[in-house]
Amino acid sequence: MSIAHHIAMVLAQATPAAPADPGAGQAAGAALQAPAAMPAVPGPLPTPDMGIMHFIAQSDIVGKTLFVILILMSLVTWYLIVVKAINSSMIRSRSRVFLNKFWNSSSLEQVEHEITTHGARDPFSHLASHAMYAQAHHAKYGATTLSEAGSNGEFVTRTMRKVMDEETAKLENGLTVLASVGSTAPFVGLFGTVWGVYHALVGIGMADGVTINRIAGPVGESLVMTGLGLAVAIPAVLAYNAFVRKNRVFLSRLDAFAHDLFAFLTTGQQVAVSDSKVRAMRRTGATQATRGSE
Repeated sequence: MSIAHHIAMVLAQATPAAPADPGAGQAAGAALQAPAAMPAVPGPLPTPDMGIMHFIAQSDIVGKTLFVILILMSLVTWYLIVVKAINSSMIRSRSRVFLNKFWNSSSLEQVEHEITTHGARDPFSHLASHAMYAQAHHAKYGATTLSEAGSNGEFVTRTMRKVMDEETAKLENGLTVLASVGSTAPFVGLFGTVWGVYHALVGIGMADGVTINRIAGPVGESLVMTGLGLAVAIPAVLAYNAFVRKNRVFLSRLDAFAHDLFAFLTTGQQVAVSDSKVRAMRRTGATQATRGSE
């Protein structure tokens, strides 16, 4: 083989082969000249759920127990608030109706007939019913037992005092629970706060480096417990103060009615009434009632 023939074979191998399809060659050239496609931009990452239940779910058994206790306290508080508000409104409405009928009656027999017909559904009618029964019973049979010992006025007074104590106990029913919830709920929440901060400090101590992810959960749990404790205590305290004030005003009216009723039963004189509201007995009436009881 000559040198010229060898050079011709090398040049033939180095020359690229012509494309069979001219269109394919043009497409390949256009592809080489076209810019490269931009990479797809990832969308925003979903925001993690950081609600109250997220922090409660990652707490331990102590945190979950405190959470359940606070929820139960809140349910009991709102149950008592609703029930006592409805009951208080009904009692005051029935009491106003009975007082109007009592002081507009012409005799005690008419009052007794009214109570027998409609029943004693409020503290005022309950007190009047027992007082009139005690006065009539003692006047007819006298003192037959130790509980009936004394004069007619003394027996009526003891009976009325017993009824007033019973009505006071009914009005104050449930207030002890409200007071207990209002005084203990903040401390339950505070205990949950201390427990959450303790977990945060333990996480910081065991970690090689302090990261917000490691302490966010326990700190969030502690803040949730603090807020929940206050949310339970505040309605309980406000409701307790409101019911105590309403009961104090209502019992003062009941006490004034008891004095007027006692004077009417023992002396037969009706005391002054203004705008369907019973007023306290005057000093002269009190003196006459005392002399009558003696």
